[in-house]
Amino acid sequence: MKTGEYNFNRGMSVVEMIISMALFVVVMGALVGFVSGLYRAYFYAFEQTRAVSEAVAGVEAMTKEIRTAVLGEDGSYIIEKAQDFEFIFYSDIDRDQRTERVRYFQSGTDFKKGVIKPTGNPPVYITNPADPLYQETVVILSKYVRNSPPIFRYFDGDLQELPAPARLQDTKLMRLTLVINVDPDRPPNDFILESEVQLRNLKDNL
Repeated sequence: MKTGEYNFNRGMSVVEMIISMALFVVVMGALVGFVSGLYRAYFYAFEQTRAVSEAVAGVEAMTKEIRTAVLGEDGSYIIEKAQDFEFIFYSDIDRDQRTERVRYFQSGTDFKKGVIKPTGNPPVYITNPADPLYQETVVILSKYVRNSPPIFRYFDGDLQELPAPARLQDTKLMRLTLVINVDPDRPPNDFILESEVQLRNLKDNL
C-alpha cells in the first residue's frame, strides 16, 4: 500500500462492532416497545368494543323478555325477586308455549342470565342446586361490568322509586343500567348503558 492511501477493505474493529450491536439493540428495543404498545392498544379497544356490543345485545333481549313477563306455570307471581343486582321473573322467552323462570344477575364482573324450564305434571321449577333434577342454563351476557350503582331500579305507576319490600307488587317500570369498562385504570372512561322497560302483565294481587 502506497503512502497516503487508506485501506477501505479492512474489517471492523472490536469497538465498532460493540457500538453497532448496541445501536441495533436500542433500535430493536424501541421497535418492539412500539409494536407492543400498538398491540395492547388495539387489544384493549377491541375488548372494550366487544364488551359494549355484548351488553347492548343483552339489554335489548332482556327488555323484550321482561316486557312479556307472565305468571309461572306453577302459579308463581310474575316477579319472584327484585333486588339491586338480581332480577328473577317468568316469561316464555323462547316462544315454545312453556314459561321459563329467568334470572338476570351480576356475578363478579360478569352479567349473567340463568334459565330454568318447568318440569313435571303439574309443572314445577326446581331451583335448589342440591336437587338431583336441578338444571339451570347459565350464560354470560357481558363481561367487565363495573356497576356500583344498582343494575336494576324499580318504579311505581307515578314513577316513584320503590324500596325493596314494595317492588314485587308495585313495580310498573324498571330502569336498567350497566357500566362497562375493560380496564378502569386507563382511558376511555366507563361506558354507561341505560334502558327502561314497562311490565305489561302485572296484576294488583300477589
